[in-house]
Amino acid sequence: MSREAHVRIWERVGVRFPCATRHIVTDTGGLLVGAEVHPADIQDRDGAVLIIEAIHQLFPWLRHLFADSAYNGPNLREALAKFGDWTLEIVKRAADAAGFQLLPRRWVVERTLAWLNRNRRLAKDFEASIASAKAWVYIASVQLLIRRLTCP
Repeated sequence: MSREAHVRIWERVGVRFPCATRHIVTDTGGLLVGAEVHPADIQDRDGAVLIIEAIHQLFPWLRHLFADSAYNGPNLREALAKFGDWTLEIVKRAADAAGFQLLPRRWVVERTLAWLNRNRRLAKDFEASIASAKAWVYIASVQLLIRRLTCP
C-alpha cells in the first residue's frame, strides 16, 4: 500500500481547491487490487482504513500487507484487527541513508502509480468529484490489464 499525495493547491478565480489523495493496494506483480480516493486534508494513516474496508470482502485470502512509513500508527492496526488475522509490515528507510534508497516492496506500488499516471486524466487532478477520480483510477488499471493480455 502506498499513497500519492497531491499537496499542491490550485487557485481558480481566487478560490483554493484541495487536491485528492490516492491510496492503492497492489499484488506482488503490481496489478491493482483496490483503490480509494479522498480529499487531501485527511491524514494518510486515517485514509488507509478506507482502503482496507473496501478490499476486505473482495479479497478475504489477503493476510499480509506491506505499507509505507506514513501509515504507521494505531488506526491502521486497529482496522486490520477488526477484519481478521492480518499482519502489517511497515517498510522503513534506513536512518543512515543519504539520497535515494530503493526500498523493498515499495517499488512495486510506485511502479504501479507510474503506470497509472501515464493516463492523461490521472497525470493532473482534473476531476471535479472524488467518485470520478476513483473511477478513472480503475479505468486506467483496466487499460493496463488489457495491454498485458494482448501483448504478452
